[in-house]
Amino acid sequence: MRTAAFWWNRRGVGSTFTVIEFAYPWAFLAVPLPLLSWWLVPPQRVRVSALRVPFFQQIVAAAGIEAQAGAVVMRKRVFQFLIAGLVWSLLVVGLARPEWVGEPIVRTESARDVMLAIDLSGSMDYRDFPGEGGSNVSRFEAVQRVVERFVVERDSDRIGLIVFGTRAYLQLPFTRDLETARSLVNLMEVGMAGPQTAMGDSIGLAIKAFESSEVDERLLILLSDGNDTASRMTPINAADVARLNGVEIYTIGIGDVQATGEDRVDFDALTAIAARSGGEFFNAESETALETIYRRIDEAAVADVRTQSWRPRESLVHWPAGLALLLVGLAYAVLLAGARRRSVQA
Repeated sequence: MRTAAFWWNRRGVGSTFTVIEFAYPWAFLAVPLPLLSWWLVPPQRVRVSALRVPFFQQIVAAAGIEAQAGAVVMRKRVFQFLIAGLVWSLLVVGLARPEWVGEPIVRTESARDVMLAIDLSGSMDYRDFPGEGGSNVSRFEAVQRVVERFVVERDSDRIGLIVFGTRAYLQLPFTRDLETARSLVNLMEVGMAGPQTAMGDSIGLAIKAFESSEVDERLLILLSDGNDTASRMTPINAADVARLNGVEIYTIGIGDVQATGEDRVDFDALTAIAARSGGEFFNAESETALETIYRRIDEAAVADVRTQSWRPRESLVHWPAGLALLLVGLAYAVLLAGARRRSVQA
């Protein structure tokens, strides 16, 4: 439970508010407790008979006892009442737990998980992809450069990585650690997952990875030449399963359609995979086109944006508690000094 602010500051052009709030404001109900105690439970007063004698010392000496100081009820002063009331008020303020509340901190994040499945089969080493300098580069080299830039821009998404060749492997579960994802992309090499292409298995592995996802926007970006040669599950069947699990597949075809043999491409298969899952197929004809494709995917797969806001809090209990302790010590010193002065005068 929070209470209203006590004070604020305005700085610069804009207005910024710094406030003090109490975590337990109901503690202020204890402020009148001493007055209620004094009224409902008054101090005990007892009247006893006494005899005043002028020869007290002689009586004590005759009785063979030693006179000692008796109970003395000191007269209450206004100073004592003020200090007691102030100390009690400070203790109540401490019980209410005052907190310094800073300026709001707002964090906006996208509720979307993006899995990148990257083909590392032997055919991805074929140099038929137009590079930025005009000369052809390998299919994988172009993909690696553009994927790295894509990963760095995923500020609000969780990113995951799957590599596949003869087998499919989950290289990185969903994470917001973009630096680790970028480093892993740099370490990828053609053939590290085997020379063949298990595209259907990579989709199945992505579906399994999405089982731990709690968001509604589940996006799989599949980069391949489309020539499946080693899957235990056909890519089309895997796409059907992906649709049932709410996973949209965006396929990106890499390579020259004129290539033949083991380096040939199969964009028809990639088109069918995307259509079955509710995604879309893109033909990456160059690195520039590949970057444009990523932007189009962001526009097509609009992410649900979540906003979290909180204000930093710092406890201020030590201030009223410390001041109360200081006042008690000061009052005790004043009373002790007064008692010594009276004893000297006596």
